[in-house]
Amino acid sequence: MIVDHPNPPGPFVITCDVSLVGPDPSVLDTLARLQLAARRLGTTIRLHNASPALVDLITIAGLGDILVVVDSGVEMERKVEEREQVGVDEEVHGGDGAA
Repeated sequence: MIVDHPNPPGPFVITCDVSLVGPDPSVLDTLARLQLAARRLGTTIRLHNASPALVDLITIAGLGDILVVVDSGVEMERKVEEREQVGVDEEVHGGDGAA
C-alpha cells in the first residue's frame, strides 16, 4: 500500500495495489468497509491494478462509485449494450461466419 501525502490544505489519498486480490465477495466487503473508514477520517482509497474480474464484481455489486479503480487497464464506466450481459465479453473465432 502506498500513501500519497497531502500538499496542504487537501486530504491525502491512500493508494492500494490490489493486483494480488481475487474477485471474492468477502474481499469486496473488506474493501468497501476500508473505504467507509477512510471517508470517515476525511480521506479516500484508490484501487490500483485491479483484475478485470475484480472490476466486474465491483460493477455488478453497484460499488463503482464507492470503490474507485484507477490504472487497471479496465474500462469502468462502460455502458451495457442492449441485451448484453454485464461482465461477458464477446469472442470472435477465425472460423465463425457472419450472422
